[in-house]
Amino acid sequence: MVAAQAQEGNLELATIYEISKILSSSLDLNKTAREVLGILSSHLKMRRGMVSLVQGSGELHVVEATGMSAEAVQRGRFRKGEGITGKVLQTGMPMVVPDVAKEPLFLNRTGSRSLAEGQVVAFIGVPIKVGRETIGVVSVDREVNNQPMNFEADVRFLAMVANLIGQTARLHQNVADEREEMMRQQQRLQKELQGKYCLENVIGHSKRMQEVFAEVHQAAPGRSTVLLRGESGTGKEVIARAIHYLSQRKDAPFIKVNCAALSETLLESELFGHEKGSFTGATQERKGRFEMAQGGTLFLDEIGDISPAFQTKLLRVLQEREFERVGGNKSIHVDVRLIAATNRNLEQDVSKGQFRADLYYRINVVSLFLPPLRERREDIPLLVEYFLEKFSRENKRKITIAPDALQIMLKCNWPGNVRELENCVERTATMTRAGVVHDVDLPCQKNKCFSLVLQSYGQAEKTIPITTVFGEASASSITIPDEPYTEARTNDDDAIFGTERERLVQAMEQCGWVQAKAARLLNLTPRQIGYALQKYNIEVKRL
Repeated sequence: MVAAQAQEGNLELATIYEISKILSSSLDLNKTAREVLGILSSHLKMRRGMVSLVQGSGELHVVEATGMSAEAVQRGRFRKGEGITGKVLQTGMPMVVPDVAKEPLFLNRTGSRSLAEGQVVAFIGVPIKVGRETIGVVSVDREVNNQPMNFEADVRFLAMVANLIGQTARLHQNVADEREEMMRQQQRLQKELQGKYCLENVIGHSKRMQEVFAEVHQAAPGRSTVLLRGESGTGKEVIARAIHYLSQRKDAPFIKVNCAALSETLLESELFGHEKGSFTGATQERKGRFEMAQGGTLFLDEIGDISPAFQTKLLRVLQEREFERVGGNKSIHVDVRLIAATNRNLEQDVSKGQFRADLYYRINVVSLFLPPLRERREDIPLLVEYFLEKFSRENKRKITIAPDALQIMLKCNWPGNVRELENCVERTATMTRAGVVHDVDLPCQKNKCFSLVLQSYGQAEKTIPITTVFGEASASSITIPDEPYTEARTNDDDAIFGTERERLVQAMEQCGWVQAKAARLLNLTPRQIGYALQKYNIEVKRL
C-alpha cells in the first residue's frame, strides 16, 4: 500500500515537472494547454480534459480539449454560474461530481459524453486563477471503477496544474499588455514624427512627401550644397526656402536667381555685380547676388540651363568661394550656402557634353528629388482645399468643391504639377457662379484643359504614321501642323491618326470617356477615334 502511494506520488511529481517544462517552452497558450492535457491523459489516465478561459465577452469558452471533436469544442461555451463549469468560475472553488449521470446541474454542453453506456464517469473541475481573479477552469473526467476513488488527491493535483496554467496566463497577459503599450508608443511616435517632418507653406501628408520632409530636416542644419531635382511646378523654390529657414543661416538673407531668365552677360553681372563704368549703362557700382547673400543662402533655379562658358566661371566661385565683379580686379570672398535646382537630366547633359562633369560633382552633394503630383495623389484634396481657401480669402467669396469634381481632379495626370493645379482651381473658382464647384464646372469637361491644348498643338509639326484597320498602310505618314484643322478631314475614314496610346487615354479621361468630346479635343472625327481605340485595344469605360 505504502509502495503504491509512493509510486503514485512519484508519477505526479514527474507529471508536474513535465507540465512546467511545457508551459515555459512557448508563449502560445493554446499550444501549451493542448500538450498539458495530453500529459494528463497519458500519465494519469484522465478520460477527457478541457481548459476553458474567460473571453472578452465574459463567457467561458473551451480553448483546448482532449477526447473531443472540434465541433464539441465549439459547443463548449458557458456563462458564469451555468452548469458545473460555470459554478466553478462563479465561486472560484473546485467541484467534484462523482457520477455526472446523476447530477442535474451537469449540462453535457459539449455532447461528448455518452451517459447511457452504464459506465460511471466522475467530473472534476478546478479554477484557474491570476491573483484573486478566476480566469478559467481546468476540468477532467475520470472513469470510476469498483475501487474507491481518491478525489481529494485528484483535486489537489489539478489545483497545482491550474496554478501553473494561471502563472503562464499571467505571463502571457503581461507580454500582451507590454506589446499593446509598445504599439501605442509606436503610434504616438509616428504621429509626432509626422508632426515633426512638416514644412511651413508646404502641403504633403503622402509617404513620398514625408520622405522629402525628413531629408530636408536632415540636410538643412549642414553647410553642404543641395541640389533640388524634379519636374517644373513641384515646389523646388518652396523647399529651398524651407532648407534656409531650418538652417543656422535663417537670420541671414535668402537670395534667389532664375538662371534661365537671363543671358550669360546679364547673369554674370547679376551674380557677381559690376564696377562703375565696366560697360555701357554701368553708372554706379553694384553688388551681385553672391554679395547680397553673404552669410545666408543663394538659390540658383534652373541651373541646368546656364551656358558652358558661364559654368566655368561658376565652378571657380563654388570652389574658391571668391570672385571678381564685372570690370573689377579685386577678389571678394563670400560665405554663402548654395542651393541649386533643375528639372533637366543632368546626367544625360554631362554625357552629351552640355554640362561640365566637375560642376555636376560640385553642386550634386546632397540631392533631393521632389515627386510629381501624379505620384502623390493623396495630397491633391489637401492642396485643392488650400487653394480654395486662399481664393476665398483674397476674393471675399466662399467656394467649396463637390466630391464629383474632386474625383476628376484625382484622376488627372497634372503634367504642370502643383502650379497647374493651382491655376486650375483658381480658374474654376473664378468662373463658378455658385458656391460649390461641381464636375461640370471643371475646364477639362468643357474641352478647355490647358495641358491637352498644349499637347495637341505641340512644339513643332509631328509626322505620325497611319494605317488602316483591315489592311496595309494607305500612306506612309501624314503631317499634322501646329494649327488645328478648320476644314473637314479627308474622306479616308478608315485612316487612323496614330496618336500615342497614353495621349489617347488621357484625352478620353479628360472628356469623361465620351468619344465625341475626345475626337473634338484631338481634332479627329468620331469614326477615326473609334478606330484608334480599337487599334490600341483601349476599353471604353462606362461612367
